[in-house]
Amino acid sequence: MTSPQPRVVVLAGGVGGSKFTLGVRAALRRLGAPDATVVVNTGDDLWLSGVRLQPDVDSLTYALAGVNDTERGWGRAGDTERVNEELQAWGAGWPWFTLGDLDLGTHLARTGWLRDGLTPTEVLARMAQRWPLGVRLLPMTDTEVDTHVLLEDGRRLHFQEWWTRHRATLTPRAFENPGIAGAVPAPGVVDAIAQADVVLLAPSNPVVSIGPILAVPGMREALRATSARVVGVSPIIAGRVVRGMADVCLTAIGVETSASAVARHYAARSAGGVLDAWLLAEEDAAAAPEVEAAGIRTVVAPLWMRDETTSAAIAEAALRA
Repeated sequence: MTSPQPRVVVLAGGVGGSKFTLGVRAALRRLGAPDATVVVNTGDDLWLSGVRLQPDVDSLTYALAGVNDTERGWGRAGDTERVNEELQAWGAGWPWFTLGDLDLGTHLARTGWLRDGLTPTEVLARMAQRWPLGVRLLPMTDTEVDTHVLLEDGRRLHFQEWWTRHRATLTPRAFENPGIAGAVPAPGVVDAIAQADVVLLAPSNPVVSIGPILAVPGMREALRATSARVVGVSPIIAGRVVRGMADVCLTAIGVETSASAVARHYAARSAGGVLDAWLLAEEDAAAAPEVEAAGIRTVVAPLWMRDETTSAAIAEAALRA
């Protein structure tokens, strides 16, 4: 950290990214620091029933606005599903992918703005005007790069079908983002990374949340070029994923489900990777020498995000790193 009031960029996606971002916001407010810039995974995005869904963008937006459904972990609190029931009656949409009425209002607004010619970056800026979010949200790219899962049996599914319908029970062979080779970081992303004092990799799924962000051409180069310290927070505690099915994703790309293996997967900036430092859970303290041997400074801290207070403590530990 090169400033008493650090300029912070967070790379995030999913529920873990949302919880961590809440902690970052709280920590920076205590420091009197500028609002963080959060670069959000858009690999989860999809078109459904004619509307554009951005699950990770919406999870972060709702969580920061305080209107998210904390019990389900997705969607709006107190939502109803009358429109979804009507869609099902027409045989439209996916019967295993629920669109809440309030949530659908978000998707309709987004789709209308996109049809009017706004970019995803401009749409997200307009969405952020509704609530005082306390961070600046940017999509990783304005290009549509929806994640597809290539299965062992040769089939190809949209990530949401594999994740939500099949609960990651179908063995994946690879994850792809068609069109990403021609994508560029969204406006403001590279500048934010270049001007940051600290870049934080949230404890999100390394493969399908952080992975697509890093796969956008120019993103890794921006991380390697910045004078900021790049600090990652392990999404693995005691050899197990904290939430979701990240272990299945890691296995598919040949990475062991361990905190040290994920750190080596991201790799040290000194070795062509993206990390300067890595937060390990107390339960994984014995793996610190292995991570250090890979050229990554290691900090051991409690990593369970039980509420905003514990998430803020993790964010503070990452900033100190």
